Amino acid sequence: MANQGAKKRKEENARHMKNLLILVAFCNVIYIVVRLGIFHSSFSWKHWIGLIVTSAAYVIPYQQLAAMSKPTYSGAGELIDGGFDMKTGGICGYLHDVIYITSFVQISSIISDKFWYIYLVIPGYAAYRLFGLVKEFLPHGSQDGEEDERMRKKREKMEKRASRNKFVKTRAR
Repeated sequence: MANQGAKKRKEENARHMKNLLILVAFCNVIYIVVRLGIFHSSFSWKHWIGLIVTSAAYVIPYQQLAAMSKPTYSGAGELIDGGFDMKTGGICGYLHDVIYITSFVQISSIISDKFWYIYLVIPGYAAYRLFGLVKEFLPHGSQDGEEDERMRKKREKMEKRASRNKFVKTRAR
């Protein structure tokens, strides 16, 4: 009964990684068959670049996720840890997002080349998150320094209101 959770997580991770691999393979096969087979007359060198970019955008996050989901064994070969929980957020969630966005872009770019612009969501979101992180370290203006007259009066009024006794009206019966 020991390490049942680790065994269960190992199996879940193996199943999850298999499903991701099927998704990646399915999207690549559909793209190659439809784009090269059916729409071969409109296939150009830009589409080869797109295929290489999407393949790299699949491989890099998939390898990271595979390394995270890898179980840990003791020297005797016993299972110690079943790997990282793939259902958690954070970097694991971001890597999943990259794979899912890539599959959407790859499949939808069969219809129109304009769908490649959706890839701008990834660096846009990264810039948004980095700006939020950097913003915490920047000075926030006049916090401990001088405060203007209006803010001082407002603060004093709030302090005065908070220090007053509070009376509760009750109904007389």
